[in-house]
Amino acid sequence: QVQLVESGGGLVQPGGSLRLSCAVSGFTFSGYTMHWFRQVQGKEREFVARITSDDSTAYADSVKGRFTISKDNFNEIVYLQMNNLRPEDTAVYYCSRSQIDWGKGTLVTVSS
Repeated sequence: QVQLVESGGGLVQPGGSLRLSCAVSGFTFSGYTMHWFRQVQGKEREFVARITSDDSTAYADSVKGRFTISKDNFNEIVYLQMNNLRPEDTAVYYCSRSQIDWGKGTLVTVSS
């Protein structure tokens, strides 16, 4: 059974940092592209970052230079390091396996 469990969300002040984690199980982690998406209530889910099986990365323009996606193949965890956070980064963040399977999300709130 495929499972993706996000953690690491919380409340942070503007300019602060958070690191999100996504622990996965039920599939061969290293063979898939992993994504982070985010969603604000009432809006569509939007792409944040992705990392391929050969560690190629891509980012939304809105987070480029501030967020970094990485993964630990041995422990089967995907990370999203978020620096210089802005209020507009406030959202529920979701981890996904190739946009097929999804976690339940973790809430990030950026506010003073």
